[in-house]
Amino acid sequence: MNTILVGAQWGDEGKGKIIDVLTEEADIVVRSQGGNNAGHTVEIGKEKFILHLIPSGILRAGKKCVISNGVVIDPVALVKEIEGLEKRGIKLANRLLISETAHLVLPYHRKIDEQRELRKGRNKIGTTKRGIGPAYGDKAARTGLRLIDLIQPKTFSAKLRARIEENNAILKSLGGEPLSFREVEKTYLAAAEKLRPFVTNTVVWLHRQLENHKHILFEGAQGTFLDIDFGTYPFVTSSNTTAGGSCTGSGIPPHRMDRVVGVMKAYTTRVGEGPLLTECEAVSDMLHAMGREFGATTGRARRCGWFDAVATRYARMVNGIDELAITNLDGLDSLKEIQVCIAYKSHGKRIQFPPNDVAELLQCRPIYRKFPGWQQDTSGIRHFKKLPIAAQRYLTALADLTGARLRIVSVGAQREQTFRA
Repeated sequence: MNTILVGAQWGDEGKGKIIDVLTEEADIVVRSQGGNNAGHTVEIGKEKFILHLIPSGILRAGKKCVISNGVVIDPVALVKEIEGLEKRGIKLANRLLISETAHLVLPYHRKIDEQRELRKGRNKIGTTKRGIGPAYGDKAARTGLRLIDLIQPKTFSAKLRARIEENNAILKSLGGEPLSFREVEKTYLAAAEKLRPFVTNTVVWLHRQLENHKHILFEGAQGTFLDIDFGTYPFVTSSNTTAGGSCTGSGIPPHRMDRVVGVMKAYTTRVGEGPLLTECEAVSDMLHAMGREFGATTGRARRCGWFDAVATRYARMVNGIDELAITNLDGLDSLKEIQVCIAYKSHGKRIQFPPNDVAELLQCRPIYRKFPGWQQDTSGIRHFKKLPIAAQRYLTALADLTGARLRIVSVGAQREQTFRA
């Protein structure tokens, strides 16, 4: 079975952990979009791993992982991630493959990202300033450099010189400092030598695995409402974070996909700017006081609120979600009463799906349904039927409101704190 896993909210849903769990059933894990602006956290025993580009499946012995063509790669950051895993005893040789057609994130992308964000002032998007947007911009403008260029030193140096000359002019116009061609060339060619053994035509390799009846798991980064086409534009990322991105970002056609699993928290969070209709200061304060909801990539405190079924209902439709994995249930353990947004009110009318116009969305008001809390620690529970009845009913209601079958429940950060519904 080939499975696409996507985030059904604004990212940070716990995809890294669920990917790690589902990898037990898979042979290969593929990362198909995004860059090192994503952060997937997996806790195994006393060890904590935070991965940005390498699929979480690398933590399962014997599994093979692919960084495919839809990802934008900062070679220096990827080398650092590879070396960090190797130091911790994770073997990557013959297990990690990187697409030769994946585009590069270069220093001028990061600098341009930062300068543009600074100039926006109050209208900032909340970018991680990792250069992801400008890198995808160059890809669309057909001026990007790819891994296939990087591993050919003469080709890379010639193309890099021209790109740095052009982007230094852009940086100057934005008030930034110019880059040294020689410094960038030296640093990136050194990274190329480390990455060279992993680089290949991943489309051909993946299709050969399909012919051999291997089970492939596609790992999404970010979440549905950060999708460049379907998210709360312009407060989005620069790639397709929805299920379709797994096909275009890997070269595997849609008819070879068997199911889509959507990951969502038992409440709602968002990092950065943009609308979050169910945001609640009390929920944020409670979760932050517990030491939860801080970004794995930026360390920024996440904005938190009640579960938004209007959003997840739309995510289910856009992605074709068949099954749900609901995480962080234990974050609600202490509450006497829990609210869930079941619809929006806009201009006096009740609506079931979020409007595409951000200005209109911001004028909407959530309509809530109240659910009794269970006020019991669930972090030690390992079977759905052993959850408090109120917790079981709450999870079932979230699945019913979203419109997909509940498959997995997570009650903590550890690998073993996960069970089937």
